[in-house]
Amino acid sequence: MKKPLVGALLALLLTGAAAAPAVASAPSDTVAQAPASAPRSAPVKPALAAVDFAGTVALSNCSGSVVRTPSSLPSDPALVLSNGHCLETGFPAAGEVVLNRRSTRSFTLLNSAGTGVGTLRASKIAYGTMTDTDVSIYQLTKTYAQIQSAYGISALTLADTHPVAGTPITVVSGYWKRTYSCNIDGFVYRLKEGDWTWKDSVRYTSSCNTIGGTSGSPVVDQNTGKVVAVNNTGNEDGQSCTVNNPCEVDANGAVTVRQGINYAQETYNMVPCIGPGSVIDLTRAGCALPKP
Repeated sequence: MKKPLVGALLALLLTGAAAAPAVASAPSDTVAQAPASAPRSAPVKPALAAVDFAGTVALSNCSGSVVRTPSSLPSDPALVLSNGHCLETGFPAAGEVVLNRRSTRSFTLLNSAGTGVGTLRASKIAYGTMTDTDVSIYQLTKTYAQIQSAYGISALTLADTHPVAGTPITVVSGYWKRTYSCNIDGFVYRLKEGDWTWKDSVRYTSSCNTIGGTSGSPVVDQNTGKVVAVNNTGNEDGQSCTVNNPCEVDANGAVTVRQGINYAQETYNMVPCIGPGSVIDLTRAGCALPKP
């Protein structure tokens, strides 16, 4: 799991301040021009969506983002997305679901350059679990419109369809103010880590070498600019199915270990569970999130 565990922080101290991740530049959305000799009819590659830090947040121990569904209204209370293992109450046990629990947690809201521009505060943990997925959703005391008015920053939109293998993505860490770009390598039938098992997880290609503190980062589809997953873990030491060393389990029970490879949990399946007024309603049609 990609919380800033003691080992990661100690490594930074031992290697010196210069080793701490600096603010990463957002991926360029400039499209290379075809050579002069190319045929006039040569296809032009579509420009990718610009991905920056606007709308992301830094938690005390993780990353996150202000998110909305395609049908959210400006007057709805804003939501912050992160991981279940980032909850201030500790890791939920396998099978545990946290629902509508009071919280006053604070989040540092970032602008496009990764600069903190204000503090947002939760009114409750609307939803949290580490069963089947690894997600926390906080409801804030401000609406989307109030955040837009105060800071000029819009929420990121959750995609409402399953992500696609090969899609170019960017993982945006508000904690480190750093981005990681790669592609979706594929999907994992079951991802097992310690006591927890997650379904249909996203596996990155190797260039998304996320580190402790990137837990909860939004995974943004560079084609659409929408959030398709939430970053949560990676196999650090090559161990099998232990904490910080998840293993892949296929439909036949075969186990695969991929040291150095990192993973995320899909978010399209949350969209049907979020009703009017940003209310998490697990009885809504199409909602398949685990219930208490």
